[in-house]
Amino acid sequence: MAARRITVTVITTMPRSETAALLRLQSWLSPAFPIGAFSYSHGLEWAVEEGRVRDRATLIDWLSGDIAHGSLFADAAFFARAWDAAGDADDIVEIADLAAAMRGSAELALEAETQGRAFLSTLRAAWPDLGLDRLAAVLEAAGIAPTPAAVAGVAARLAGAPRSAATALYLQSTVANLINAAVRLVPLGQTDGQRAAAALEPVVLAAAETAVACPLDDIGSSAVMVDIATMRHETQYTRLFRS
Repeated sequence: MAARRITVTVITTMPRSETAALLRLQSWLSPAFPIGAFSYSHGLEWAVEEGRVRDRATLIDWLSGDIAHGSLFADAAFFARAWDAAGDADDIVEIADLAAAMRGSAELALEAETQGRAFLSTLRAAWPDLGLDRLAAVLEAAGIAPTPAAVAGVAARLAGAPRSAATALYLQSTVANLINAAVRLVPLGQTDGQRAAAALEPVVLAAAETAVACPLDDIGSSAVMVDIATMRHETQYTRLFRS
């Protein structure tokens, strides 16, 4: 017997105007959004400790690899696939399960789960929506921890944010958080941090474009050094960040 597909009819109170949707998405991706993103460096703290990231040029090189080939790219692809799947319980469970499982270390798993739960909880409290309630119920029933990529992708679709622009903005917000971490860790000046952000714009745009078209079965990460960095960070003697 063929498996029965469960389709969820999404009833949303979110804005339908594209401008209003992008405005709301900007709020969700802001550093002020309370998910604790400032507490995580995604292994960057170890890279600085080891001298692999020591200035603007090496920061750009490190982040470029993660954006194009690492877990940052994978998360952008999961965001896009979650955007597609909003309203389909079977698909979102598959995507969320894979997004939660595809973590190269315990610290990356902690980073994703902690922020994902905070993201979904804050969205439901400040922007109540039946679609988000259904997402929370489906994930809880399946025993799957929410990740920021899966939650934000569904929320962006519910809000009416266009997929390509939303994916690029999601990826850029993660990169901006890591640049801010590097400004504190290296340390870099604020202006050099912004120079790094400017230099990474074409990398982010290219990765987002690829992520939007990436099938779920092709999502993966080959930036092994980032995973190693987070593993080494677990036993780093002094540290400011949780990953």
